[in-house]
Amino acid sequence: MAAQTEKMAVPTDAELLKAQADLWRHTLCYLTPMALRCLATAGVFDTTDAGTTYRLNPISYLLVDGVHIDGDACQTAIVRVASSRYYVEAAFGLADWFRKDFDGPVPSPFEDLHGATIFDDSMALLDPEMDKLVHEAKASHNHMGIGLVLRQCHDLFQGLESLTDLCGGDGTTARAIVRAYPHIKCTVLDLPKVIDKAPAEGVVKHVAGDIFHVVPPAQAVLLKSVLHLWSDEDCIKILAQCKKAIPPRGAGGKVIVIDIVLSSASGLMLETHHLVDMLKLVMTRGRQRDEKDWSDIFMKAGFSEYKIFKKVGARAVIEVYP
Repeated sequence: MAAQTEKMAVPTDAELLKAQADLWRHTLCYLTPMALRCLATAGVFDTTDAGTTYRLNPISYLLVDGVHIDGDACQTAIVRVASSRYYVEAAFGLADWFRKDFDGPVPSPFEDLHGATIFDDSMALLDPEMDKLVHEAKASHNHMGIGLVLRQCHDLFQGLESLTDLCGGDGTTARAIVRAYPHIKCTVLDLPKVIDKAPAEGVVKHVAGDIFHVVPPAQAVLLKSVLHLWSDEDCIKILAQCKKAIPPRGAGGKVIVIDIVLSSASGLMLETHHLVDMLKLVMTRGRQRDEKDWSDIFMKAGFSEYKIFKKVGARAVIEVYP
């Protein structure tokens, strides 16, 4: 269904943030029986030790094609990817994966089943349509996410003169930052295959490279929904490169991390957090982290302090200081 935005009541930021978390929960709920099957197969449970009218609600609003909130906010691609056979088959094999003995680094259940990660070049050869959908999902996630952060966290970018967005894709996030703060010089770092397809509009600078090797210098480095894809060891390596790229704290140097912080949240938000954590187990070698986990990798990467700037929906904005 195409959107007729002039006839719609636009949800508030708070409604959209809750709707996004609810949408993740509904999309990933198939992981609950998979986890239950895994626990039952592993013998864990055998252990004896002690209205009359209809209108769009905020969730359905996110599934309407053509809705524009800081760009296309339609999240349909995310739902299609997360409920695709590739994801479901990987989750279904979770119990068998737990029983395997691997030589060397342990692959995710998805890698073990399909022979590559969802972002690997070989996925484009295996299923071009799925590869296209994955990148559409990533783009729609970025379109909605950064606009909400900019509105909810006014002070986050105040005083910054330059910023490097790691794994920034086509520059959607960086362009949104420049629109809101024209004085900030933004650089996007991503793999060559991504940068080659980035638009050459001149608003942001695009640099091809590897986040494990060199990060373009800037006053701040942004890691938006990146670190949950990686193991603790890899996160420490990435963060160490970020620390090299920024000036001392007195000169405004900081790393901005936007990611989930597992906490004592209750109800549906807690369920969302744990389902997304389960998804990372199935799909990647990374994971979601609680505050202690985040603190550990920040300190091991050589940083001196961090601050949870603000919770934004299911995620948190964290400032990390050298």
